[in-house]
Amino acid sequence: MDGKKLEYKGEEALKEIEKLTNNGAEIQESLLKQILTQNRETEYLNKYVKGDEKTDIAEFKRCVPVSSYEEIFSYIQRIANGEDSSIITGQPITEMLISSGTSGGEPKMMPTIAEDLDRRTFLYNLITPIISKYIPGLDEGKGMFLNFVKSEMSTTPCGLPVRTVLTSYYKSKHFKCRTRDPWNDFTSPDQTVLCNDVNQSMHCQLLAGLIQRHKVLRLGAVFASAFLRAISFLERNWQSLCDDIRRGELSSFVTDPGCCSAMSSVLSSPNPDLADEISEICSHKCWKGILLKIWPKAKYIEAVITGSMAQYIPALEHYSGGKLPLVASMYASSECYFGVNLKPLSDPADVAFTLLPNMCYFEFLPLGQNGTLLMDFEEGHVPNDKLVDLKNVKLGCFYEILVTTFAGLYRYRVGDVLQVVRFYNKAPQFRFICRRNVVISIDSDKTSEEDLHKSVTEAKKLLKPLDALLVDYTSYPDTSSVPGHYILYWEILHCGSKGSGEPLDTNVLQECCSVVEEQLDYVYRHLRNDKSIGPLEIRVVEPGTFEALMDLSISNGASVNQYKTPRCIKSSKAFNLLNSRVNASFFSPRVPSWGSKLC
Repeated sequence: MDGKKLEYKGEEALKEIEKLTNNGAEIQESLLKQILTQNRETEYLNKYVKGDEKTDIAEFKRCVPVSSYEEIFSYIQRIANGEDSSIITGQPITEMLISSGTSGGEPKMMPTIAEDLDRRTFLYNLITPIISKYIPGLDEGKGMFLNFVKSEMSTTPCGLPVRTVLTSYYKSKHFKCRTRDPWNDFTSPDQTVLCNDVNQSMHCQLLAGLIQRHKVLRLGAVFASAFLRAISFLERNWQSLCDDIRRGELSSFVTDPGCCSAMSSVLSSPNPDLADEISEICSHKCWKGILLKIWPKAKYIEAVITGSMAQYIPALEHYSGGKLPLVASMYASSECYFGVNLKPLSDPADVAFTLLPNMCYFEFLPLGQNGTLLMDFEEGHVPNDKLVDLKNVKLGCFYEILVTTFAGLYRYRVGDVLQVVRFYNKAPQFRFICRRNVVISIDSDKTSEEDLHKSVTEAKKLLKPLDALLVDYTSYPDTSSVPGHYILYWEILHCGSKGSGEPLDTNVLQECCSVVEEQLDYVYRHLRNDKSIGPLEIRVVEPGTFEALMDLSISNGASVNQYKTPRCIKSSKAFNLLNSRVNASFFSPRVPSWGSKLC
C-alpha cells in the first residue's frame, strides 16, 4: 500500500479514518489510476482499451464492461492451470481464495496478490480503536475470539494454494508477526487457531477462554453462526472441559502437536476450584444469560450479524441475557475487504458500513426501490453509463456493489445489495440488505433472501409467548406435487422450564405459516389465491439439525469461519438430512390477502 503503515493505533487510527472519509473521491480516482497503470499490459484490459488510453479513467469507464464470475472464470482457470498472472494483473497471483459457497451457490475462486494482505491487515487494525471510542478499557483485559483455519482444500494444477480468505490471513506473516500489544491480546494461542481439526481447535480455544474467564473483556467470532456453534459445543462438552481444568491435563482426544504444546503453558496445573465454579454455572438447565455468568467482565460480542446472520441475533441475546451489545465491526468478502462500522454500538438493524476508498475502486449499479434489478438490466447486460461512483451515490437509494481490484477483477459484480442510509464527512454509509439472486421460487414468484428473512422475522414473534426461540431456518421449493409449495425448516429452542420436550402448539405454528405468507410479496400472494402455489409448510426439525447441516457443508469443503446457513436448500444431501430429522409439520390454514401490498 505504497509503504503506508499498517498498524494504526488509537488517535492515529481515528485520524486516518477522518482523512479517508474526507478525501474519498480523490483517493478513489488515484487508486483507479494506480490499478490501470499497474495492470496496463494485461490481456484483459488490452481486449477493451488500446494504446495510450490504457490508463485513461474515462476510457476505462467507457470501454471496459461490467463483469460477473462466469465471464472472468476462464481467465482464473487459465492462471490456475499455469498461465502467467499477467493475463489479468501486473503482480504475481499468490493464492486463490475460495468463497464459502453457502450464500447462493457453488464456491468461487478469487485471485489475490501479496499486497492484498496489507489491505486486510490495515482494515483489521482500525477496528479496535473505533470500538474503544465507545467502550473504554479494552486494553485492560483479553479477547476471546474463536477463529479457525480450513485445511487447504487443494492446490491448483500449477501449485497455487486454494484457501479461504481467513485461512490465508491466519497463515500469513501479518497474523503470526502482529504486534503483541493489549489490543492483540487474545485467550487463544495461535497454534490452536491454526489447528486443522475443528473439534480439537474448538476444545482448546474454549478451554483457554474458560481458564482466563476473569480476564475476558471481549467475546466473538467472525460470523454469529460460528460463535453459536461454540456455545453449542460448550453445552455438550463443558464437563470434559471442566475435567481438564480439574486435572490440569489436556483431554486425550487432543492430539494435534501445536495444540498440545501451546496448551501446556495455559493449562499448567490442576485448578479444582475453577472447575467447580464453571461446573456450577454450566449445570443449570436453562442457559439464558450464560455468557456473562461464565465471562462476567465481558463488554460486547463481536460477529457478523447483518444479512443472513441477522437470524442469529435472538439466540445471541438469549445467551447473553440481552446485556451484551452486538458489534458488527467490518464488511468484507473473498473478493475484497470493503469497510468498517464507525458506530459499533448501533442497534443491529441500524448497522451501516463506511467503505474505505483505499481498499479497491468502487462502483454501484442503481436498483429499484425494493432493491431489485431495474427492468433494463434483467437480461444481464448493464450499460456502462448506468454505473455511479462512490461520490455520486444518493441517500436512501439501493445499489449493487461492483469492485475493480489490483488482483484482476474489473467492474466485478460482487452480488451484494446495499442501501445508502447516511453520510460521515463526505463518505456514504451503507446498510447491507441481502445477496442478489438468492431466491426461492415455484412459479413466476421470486422471493429474495431479504423478503424471506423479513417474513420469518415477523412470524417468529408468535413463538415468544411460548418462551420459545427460532434457532435457525432454511427453505425449499417443493415441486414434487402440483401445485408446488414453499417448505420452511425451523429448529426451535424451548427456553422454559419444560425444555425441549414441550409439545408444539399446532395453532401457533399454523399461524406462523400464515404470517409468513402475508408478509411475502404481491406476486406470491396472488399466485396463492390463484392456487398456482400451494399452502406454505413449516417442518419443525429436532435440536441440533442445523449444526448437522453445518457439519455436512464443512465435510464438503466449507469453512467454519465463513459458513452461512443457506436460506434455500439446493443440495439433495442437505434436503435428505433435514427431512430425516423432522418432528412435526404444519401448513398455512388460509390463503393470504393480496389486494393491498403492491411493492
